[in-house]
Amino acid sequence: MPYSADIDRKWQKKWADTDIYRFNPQNIDKKLYCLEMFSYPSGSNLHVGHWYNYGLTDSWARMKRMQGYEVFHPMGFDAFGLPAENYAIKTGIHPQDSTLKNIETMEGQLKEMGATFDWNYEVKTCMPDYYKWTQWLFLQLYKSGLAYRKNAPVNWCPKCNTVLANEQVIDGACERCDTEVTKRDLTQWFFKITAYAQELLDKLDTIDWPEKTKKIQTNWIGRSEGAEICFKVAGQDIDFKVFTTRADTLYGVTYVVLAPENPIVDKITAADNREAVENYIRETKKQTEIERLSTVKEKTGVFTGAYAVHPITGEQVPVWIADYVLASYGTGCVMAVPSHDERDYDFAKKYNLPIRRVIKSADGSNDELPYCEYGVLVNSAEFDGMPSGEGKLAIVKKLEADNKGSLKINYRLRDWLVSRQRYWGSPIPVVYCEHCGEVAVPEENLPVLLPYDVEFAPDGESPLKKSEEFMSTTCPKCGGPAKRDPDTLDTFVCSSFYYLRYADNKNSEKAFDTEWINKLLPVDKYVGGAEHAAMHLLYARFITKALRDLGHLNFDEPFLSLVHQGTILGPDGNRMSKSKGNTISPDDYVRKYGSDIFRMYLGFGFNYVDGGPWSDDGIKAISRFTSRIERLVESLAEQKSNQARTDIDKDDKELNFVRHNAIKGATQDTDRFQFNTAISRCMELVNALYKYDAEVKTKNIRLFEETIADLIKLVAPFAPHFAEEMWEQLGYGYSVFNQKWPVFDEKALVKDTIEVAVQINGTVRGKIEIPANADNSEAEAAALADEKIKQFLEGREVKKVIVVKGRLVNIVAK
Repeated sequence: MPYSADIDRKWQKKWADTDIYRFNPQNIDKKLYCLEMFSYPSGSNLHVGHWYNYGLTDSWARMKRMQGYEVFHPMGFDAFGLPAENYAIKTGIHPQDSTLKNIETMEGQLKEMGATFDWNYEVKTCMPDYYKWTQWLFLQLYKSGLAYRKNAPVNWCPKCNTVLANEQVIDGACERCDTEVTKRDLTQWFFKITAYAQELLDKLDTIDWPEKTKKIQTNWIGRSEGAEICFKVAGQDIDFKVFTTRADTLYGVTYVVLAPENPIVDKITAADNREAVENYIRETKKQTEIERLSTVKEKTGVFTGAYAVHPITGEQVPVWIADYVLASYGTGCVMAVPSHDERDYDFAKKYNLPIRRVIKSADGSNDELPYCEYGVLVNSAEFDGMPSGEGKLAIVKKLEADNKGSLKINYRLRDWLVSRQRYWGSPIPVVYCEHCGEVAVPEENLPVLLPYDVEFAPDGESPLKKSEEFMSTTCPKCGGPAKRDPDTLDTFVCSSFYYLRYADNKNSEKAFDTEWINKLLPVDKYVGGAEHAAMHLLYARFITKALRDLGHLNFDEPFLSLVHQGTILGPDGNRMSKSKGNTISPDDYVRKYGSDIFRMYLGFGFNYVDGGPWSDDGIKAISRFTSRIERLVESLAEQKSNQARTDIDKDDKELNFVRHNAIKGATQDTDRFQFNTAISRCMELVNALYKYDAEVKTKNIRLFEETIADLIKLVAPFAPHFAEEMWEQLGYGYSVFNQKWPVFDEKALVKDTIEVAVQINGTVRGKIEIPANADNSEAEAAALADEKIKQFLEGREVKKVIVVKGRLVNIVAK
């Protein structure tokens, strides 16, 4: 029967009844872990993006299954987070209720997609049997000193009423609601990702990831080689350190700048300058970090009245505060060298501060200030005349001798802030006791359950703080009264280890069995959005390395190979959103054409890693393509009983060439996630089969049948229900996905004859067929002997013949 949604349902039931896609742990030696970034059930339906990610990654997994791999392909839901809580605030529907309802809907839709997910391994991060292990992970980091609590200026979203990690602030605004982010001083929990900064950089060379993603992580980690130099505040027992990559400019320091929020500012500010300093600090707090670091914004500052002692010359230089220095970056202190830094130069000119040049260009060609390139040191005492590269090391060596400086590697990366002042998340497993202080909840007492009945309307404080039933507890150490931590964990903590929990999701005694995990992981192929390069992907790498060092894993990286799918935009070329009215629902297309037509169109109509604006102009052509395959199957059934040839002739060889060329191309392209060209190969093969069926009266039925069978196998990953139906109609039994993937024959790709173009004076006048191994003289003779070419040359003199072997013959004639 013609392909339709009825065929989808038929085969989905058959697959479910036979449990065909169940992972078999006994075949661990053939394992291949295929994983897509799991979805957030914030909406009630799958959107085009889900289909694009999951449907086509499943196509790749299906091919690998047919190639003999034991594919582990789980699915679950990243179910905690702000969207469900914000929806609850708006509608009054509890986050747990809306989330579980959405999960149920999405489970059904994912099954209707016909993917190879093994639902026996499903996880939902909002369920206690999952977040128990999120809390366990926190405790492992806490015990090893990788989780700690401190008071720090943090990013605050006034609309979401919660703290945001640096990675969740995009151009100064909250990534969720686009509200401008402000700063607050709060006591928060952090994970010490900076302890792995260098390894996170080094190991990027060991994984098969897009270079752009590696570059994003490299820049986010931000390794700088330089020196840390100590300045003492004149007349006070206070010192501070600056980090610089240009120690060779140290003699050019004429003032230093501190971040307004630096705690030593209050201690060193002179009485006469205090009012101006305090006013400036208040104004600075109104600005975002993005505003403060803007290159177009005029730099401002205030003199503290204090002076710092130059670590080599002993000269006293003024100490200023300025908004372009941030406490969260570097040491929060900067040595200003206006002669060799444009920002410092502009600031010095504005406030009439001294400018002292200490580097000249080696050839004297550049005398303009500020001069920043390496050259020759001047005005630098014993270092005068020394190349600045050498001078940098010599100056640091002198500082080291006096315990005033040392070589230092600095990182832009900051520790991962994991506290959230929200309800819908995993509670932090820590209590606070008047006698014992900060106490971790014992592992045997996990999970710390998230209460259901909580007032979660945002008021700037953690909603759990308002639940006396949750907050009041007993101290695990002394048994006295204690209070729980009222914050919940960043949802990225849940997704930082889910790829580990999938593999052992029924284990109630451990987060996972170490021996088993070390066999099944790392993930072999990971597919998801590029927007997670500096968040989820970085966090998952950190957690993997931390668990390795704690003895739970024996591998370094969670995801060996990574693919980013592109984004399907709205028909207007903009990102899809309900507010813009440009969203596309897959459901309408699935109901009308069937899931396979929709899946194959997504694969054929877009370059997978690029995506593009939505258009359904080609979806009918995909439907016609499957209909053409159906007719080939019908034609084969009609001809099977006819007498057939057993010898191999020219037409057979041509079909066999296209067959094996399609196998080779579709295999390579699918492996590279180049689905559009893989499907094109199948279309070429269909055309060749139609030509063979129409033009060859007495067919080699065996070749015709084998080629159609190979075609069904090649199409199967992109149209699994349709392929099963065609396989059954061919009488081959259940299932096409239990068949081996076709392997191309290199010999079939070597043609006996080839077709070359013939030009006369540069204009193509015809084509000739010659032996594939013909030399230039044979090609020339064949061209001149061709009847059509002879007509063009009649009455003309051939002056020269140029042969481009295997491509063309060009005849020069007058």
